[in-house]
Amino acid sequence: MKRHRHTPEQAVRKLREGDRLLAGGTDLTEVLGQLEIAESAWNRWRSTYGGMKADAAKRLKELEAENARLKRLLAEAELDKAVLKELAEGKW
Repeated sequence: MKRHRHTPEQAVRKLREGDRLLAGGTDLTEVLGQLEIAESAWNRWRSTYGGMKADAAKRLKELEAENARLKRLLAEAELDKAVLKELAEGKW
């Protein structure tokens, strides 16, 4: 299969479509073929986006990005604090 990155909204939509097809009696391998995704992607999406709606998945992705940005800012602040502490102690 061709590698393709899906947005969280697309993943949620494909999960819902897949669940609908599975409920209709379609085999999982046929569902994955129709959705054009690998089984590993299906399982990963099920664990990550299990009962979410598309807007909740989008909000989750936004919060993860904000969290990464804040962690980066904190690391930079801690580094600056350590440098200033060394300068104050005269280790420079």
